[in-house]
Amino acid sequence: MKRSFLVAQISDLHLKAGQRLTYGVVDTLGALRRAVDHLNASHPRPDIVVVSGDLVDFGRADEYAVLHPELARLHMPCYLVPGNHDTRGPLLDAFRDHAYLPLSAEQPLDWVVDEHPLRLIGLDSTIPGGHGGQLLDSQLQWLDEQLARRPDTPTLLILHHPPFVSGIGHMDREPFINAAALEHVVARHPQVERLLCGHLHRPMQRRFGGSLSCVCPGTSHQIVLDLQDAAPAHFNLEPAGYLLHRWDAQHGLISHNGVFGDYPGPYPFYDAHGLID
Repeated sequence: MKRSFLVAQISDLHLKAGQRLTYGVVDTLGALRRAVDHLNASHPRPDIVVVSGDLVDFGRADEYAVLHPELARLHMPCYLVPGNHDTRGPLLDAFRDHAYLPLSAEQPLDWVVDEHPLRLIGLDSTIPGGHGGQLLDSQLQWLDEQLARRPDTPTLLILHHPPFVSGIGHMDREPFINAAALEHVVARHPQVERLLCGHLHRPMQRRFGGSLSCVCPGTSHQIVLDLQDAAPAHFNLEPAGYLLHRWDAQHGLISHNGVFGDYPGPYPFYDAHGLID
């Protein structure tokens, strides 16, 4: 009997149409294909995949038309939330077969999935036309009500924007507008195990409302780790990564940071005589 439940998290795919390079440099389609192949070949294989926003680069229908068949190659269910590079209408049009998504793009694309050992709540933290994050008062009320319905079920909140200041100046200039209000809701519901976020293209964590907010690295490019206030908006091609969250009822939720790609190894620590000298 399988005791654990594995959630792979990828983020910030920034896919483009026509095999174009993102920012003229990054092969985001190739990076996504490598990520999907890696997850499909993993042992044990993740039970589900969540994608925490910026699915495509400009929110265009032709970009989502490229994205859909690539994510359909995953051998496990996949759940999406939008990021600031996404557009609700074209996203919904392309992913009508994702039954958990709302039917209309007139409202934020919030959703709940109750069919796994971990309850999933997707939150649309986007501001149409902007880059920062927020949750409307109506969204916060809806979230509070949803959490109150299942107080004993361990829950993941999936949203694009991390509700905290990162220290990377150019990413903090458009912050999460009402982070304190979200933190107040989360603090009332101790079953919230994690907030799974993207946007910052780097792994980082912060305590939040008695829970933990985890940011996923980018599936292709990463934002330069420069903590100067006046740091320029630059990215680099550090190894692409993902988060792997392992849940079991006895030990709780453990979050691992993994990388995509092939690297030398594995090598043994021990031989027939013990620890290798």
